[in-house]
Amino acid sequence: MRSPSRFLCVGDSMTIGRAGDHTWRYRMWQHLCATLPSGTYDIVGPRDELYDSPDPAAYADPAFPAAARRHLAGWGEGWLHMAPVIRETVAATRADVLLVSLGLIDLGFYTDSDQTAANARRFLTEARAANPHVRAVILPVIPNVRAATDAPFAAEVDRFNELLAKLVADLDAPSSPLLLASHPPSYDIHQDTYDGTHPNASGEHKLAAAFADALHQAWELGGPYNRTNRPNRPN
Repeated sequence: MRSPSRFLCVGDSMTIGRAGDHTWRYRMWQHLCATLPSGTYDIVGPRDELYDSPDPAAYADPAFPAAARRHLAGWGEGWLHMAPVIRETVAATRADVLLVSLGLIDLGFYTDSDQTAANARRFLTEARAANPHVRAVILPVIPNVRAATDAPFAAEVDRFNELLAKLVADLDAPSSPLLLASHPPSYDIHQDTYDGTHPNASGEHKLAAAFADALHQAWELGGPYNRTNRPNRPN
């Protein structure tokens, strides 16, 4: 019998969320519950809190189970911060499927596109050092409200996404496959975020769908994303 897939969500403020958010992680948990048989997957990670509250009741749905809240995400953290800790995290959690949304914070505050791509490469190298068969789905950076008025920043986002696509293609391997998820085609920062960056409910669904559809289309893992999915059993 195949071992359960162990999903690790890695990200920045768009992934960790704040008090009152469902988070796209919650939407992804609902999707997995609805499309994968019980016992065939786990959600893993060293953290389970929201940015501003360790209280599980601070999630929009306080019934979000403790085991499903686990992640590796942090407000203000990017590839720069996750690359040094991903090896130990993958080793400790035995994660074998990474769902990664990083890069906006790097480009906004820490590193240029070339440096950010180098940190993404280090991240993937370190993850494979812990698990040579790890799989990863990586979301391109979604330009936020700053990109609408800051042309140099917008150019860096575009350039990084090009470098990320090349990196994923270069490092993809049968023993450790990598996927570049599609930018959610209808994502609108004016409709799908509450501040031009962080997802609201509709944005959470669209981010989860980007990961879910990549998993289904490339690896036949789960099914197509359906935003009306509701978990019908605990996991």
